[in-house]
Amino acid sequence: MNHFNASRQPVQAQRPNPAPGNAEARKVAEQLMDAMSALLGLIERETELVRAGKVREAMTFESKKQELSRNYVSAVSALKANQPQLAKSAPELLSTLHRHHDAFRAMLQVNLTVLATAHAVSESVVRGVNAEIQKRNVPNTYTAAGRRATPGPRHITPLAVSRSL
Repeated sequence: MNHFNASRQPVQAQRPNPAPGNAEARKVAEQLMDAMSALLGLIERETELVRAGKVREAMTFESKKQELSRNYVSAVSALKANQPQLAKSAPELLSTLHRHHDAFRAMLQVNLTVLATAHAVSESVVRGVNAEIQKRNVPNTYTAAGRRATPGPRHITPLAVSRSL
């Protein structure tokens, strides 16, 4: 339908984009639930392995974790675009999604805590090994005042660590 403005030029009436149907909004919600469930299952398994000290095995999940994370982000974006329709058509489903997402975030926090702890422990072990190596490489000498001499940089040997384990 054409209208004319003050300068007598035609102006196209803008139609709003059609809102997604109830079925489409529910489908988007189901996709998010599926994405969260798949990612949560993998994260729970990774957490178990890291807690058991099987870090190498847990690292094998990295590519799958990235893929599932991309699916999750995509599903969240789709849900945000459809949230008004979902709030109107299925508010109970939206509240279920919020509860599921809260549990998902709690499990992510546990996973991040376990990973941070494992990182701190491994860093502590490496620093301890390095300190022991440095003690053996430093000459045991004393100053004229009878205090232990501080080693110079030429006595400190760098420690190389392979991350491919």
